[in-house]
Amino acid sequence: MRDFQLPGRSPVLAKNGMCATSHPLAAKTALNILERGGNAMDAAIAGAVLLGICEPQMTGIGGDCFALYSPAGSDEVHALNGSGRAPKALDASILRDAGEKTVPLQSAHAVTVPGAIDAFCHLSENLGTLGLDVILAPAIHYADAGVPVAPRVSFDWANDAGTLQGKARDFFLVDGKAPQVGSVFRAPGQAEVLRRIAKDGRDAFYTGEIAEDMIAALTARDGKHTAEDFANVSCTKGDPIATTYGGVEVLEHAPNGHGATALLLLNILSHFDIASMDPFGAQRLHIEAEATKLAYDARNRFLGDADYTTRLAHMLDPMTAQKLAELIDPNKAMANPAQLSEAVHKDTIYITVVDKDGMAVSLIYSIFHGFGSGIASDKFGILLQNRGAGFTLEEGHVNEMKGGKRPMHTIIPGIIRQDGKVQMPFGVMGGAYQPTGHARLVSNLTDFGMDPQAAIDAPRAFSDKGVLNVERGYGDDVRAKLVEMGHNVEIPRTAIGGAQAIKLRSDGVLEGASDPRKDGCALGY
Repeated sequence: MRDFQLPGRSPVLAKNGMCATSHPLAAKTALNILERGGNAMDAAIAGAVLLGICEPQMTGIGGDCFALYSPAGSDEVHALNGSGRAPKALDASILRDAGEKTVPLQSAHAVTVPGAIDAFCHLSENLGTLGLDVILAPAIHYADAGVPVAPRVSFDWANDAGTLQGKARDFFLVDGKAPQVGSVFRAPGQAEVLRRIAKDGRDAFYTGEIAEDMIAALTARDGKHTAEDFANVSCTKGDPIATTYGGVEVLEHAPNGHGATALLLLNILSHFDIASMDPFGAQRLHIEAEATKLAYDARNRFLGDADYTTRLAHMLDPMTAQKLAELIDPNKAMANPAQLSEAVHKDTIYITVVDKDGMAVSLIYSIFHGFGSGIASDKFGILLQNRGAGFTLEEGHVNEMKGGKRPMHTIIPGIIRQDGKVQMPFGVMGGAYQPTGHARLVSNLTDFGMDPQAAIDAPRAFSDKGVLNVERGYGDDVRAKLVEMGHNVEIPRTAIGGAQAIKLRSDGVLEGASDPRKDGCALGY
């Protein structure tokens, strides 16, 4: 139990249904759907689509999603890939010939065809109970009526406003500036889009006037997107991948998401006695940072579209993790993980909902960078993701940009099972941080016995691009020790990630946890 004399949050407890997400209005909307007889999938979709209005810098109908879910009365976990593909006419050689080394973040070439709407329609039709007209009604209402801008949203909006270009500035800025806390944001164009989807389903989005509006905005910026690219969008059903750590089974979405990175990271950490370390000390942070470097190096080598990824078994092989763990010096930071691991490798919104019948949904939905590509369609104001920036331009790489191909994704939903039973849908937002966030959350739960809220509240660090970002929740003595070990330590300007989780307790009570780094909450009834 937490110390009530210190700032913090208590877990939220309920019996009949629970939602945890990054904005309270979306959590309340999901709960309303449950209370009127919808199931967890109905509620998750309703809340997620509304988050595109509450947090437009993070997500929206021009983005992608991934979902893990277990049906009511079952502990089987299923996966759905709602990520889009590059237009068929696009190829890495076009960008290489233009002198590009990476995919430009704010170009039409970075825009993969949005996949989330197709996935939501599929999930609603096959697993929901209320129908699109009911579950999209809250988002339609708030897109028309407006939503007051929350504090964390305002902070992110101001940070990312420079991404917006052309008509997107008219839709998402006020007099050329990011809206202040409490300003009311409206998106009537998106409300109209959602009305048409509610009436006519996914074809309303991927064909006709709405698709033409998106294609026109992209074509004006030299995009290669066609009506056929949009019409052919189709989500993909699949099975999760998994590993065990600390007595629990951790399930992730298979590639093109990078859940395999989280599993490899956990497998590496399993070779160290993490539980004997100070949970907030330098030694644990050092081991986690070194393991992160090695796991992400593997990701950069092997992960991409599932149709092209051929080394997944190698990434998940316990022997791979053992060999990588042996490369970690417990007292010194490695300078170049790629060189060290060469011999081994030869051969961001999240929403979770659980309903009264035990259906559990773990869903993540994103436009990638803040405000995505910064490109919005002229008529409806649909902001388009820049997931194509997840491709590499390296010739012959598994993740090389090609037409009709899905890029490697950073968004990953997770589910924990224990003794064969679904115990916790969870997710950690934060771009590339997500696999490290998953591993740290699982370690907090299993190595240190934290409850879900305490595990989420705990301070974070992330080794990324040669910098070990260490939140202010750690003491200066910890940062000093890490510097002695050879780490380049900085305090990040923005809090690292944002997590949500719901634990299905053995006594039938649902225990919700929500990250104070975001504006949201867990709510139950």
